[in-house]
Amino acid sequence: MSQLVTPQLRATNRERTRAFYVDGLGFTVQWTHQFEPRLPVFGEVNLDGRSLFLTEHRGDCEVGGAAYIILDDVDAFYRTIAARGVPVLEPPEDAPWGVREMMVIDPDGNRLRFANRKDDDA
Repeated sequence: MSQLVTPQLRATNRERTRAFYVDGLGFTVQWTHQFEPRLPVFGEVNLDGRSLFLTEHRGDCEVGGAAYIILDDVDAFYRTIAARGVPVLEPPEDAPWGVREMMVIDPDGNRLRFANRKDDDA
């Protein structure tokens, strides 16, 4: 199934945001749009088919948002980003609602919770 909703998060510094999402978390930049040089940038990043919109436009949304992203293997993702030096606020743990999840906070205070469903046969 394709992604049906794309969360939109506020970014205040494109270089810092790009470093965090691309270099730190491993997202790829799908596209960016800017009406003119020195104006805010709007763009999409993607991690294994999971997309986020990141916007510098003040009217789009506020800093301090949140996104919940389902991955295939949250523990492998944790090891990868920890090796890159990304601070992890909450390392992977089993949640009572049937998932294993972790949380990081981006440079603008947006909360990113990554999870995978637990295998009932494990």
